[in-house]
Amino acid sequence: MGIGPSTKETSLHHFRDPLIDVVSDDRDIDLLGVMVVGTPQDNNEKYFVGKRAATWVESMRADGVIISVDGWGNSHVDFANTIEEIGKRDIPVVGLSFIGTQAKFVVTNKYMDTIVDINKSEEGIETQVVGENNAVHLDAKKALAFLKLKMKKRGE
Repeated sequence: MGIGPSTKETSLHHFRDPLIDVVSDDRDIDLLGVMVVGTPQDNNEKYFVGKRAATWVESMRADGVIISVDGWGNSHVDFANTIEEIGKRDIPVVGLSFIGTQAKFVVTNKYMDTIVDINKSEEGIETQVVGENNAVHLDAKKALAFLKLKMKKRGE
């Protein structure tokens, strides 16, 4: 499990990332930055990376976070841990991931209540079509709408 052809983000996708386009164009949001975090093999390092990312987000005084993962399966361990670490700091967090019908989360936590599934295949599976199951503008708009709702709820 992990990155397959249809969940693999191509370099063109990175240059035209829909999440960056949508968030940076929104007048209500002040995009603080983009953090790129690797996926270590060792579980201790996975937890360390999640804590470090959350500490960084907290130190930037972010009002909310959208976290996306390029891959699934073992990568979801890192994804879930980072979401939990951010959530424990009382920062609203929304996730973007390939889930589909076969790629259920290997671990979960109470902060994973808002995840946008980027699956596009009708069967809900990883396919052999490069880039088929990548985040698109609609996915990014959903994630941003969810984040705004969570941020508003937190402020009430």
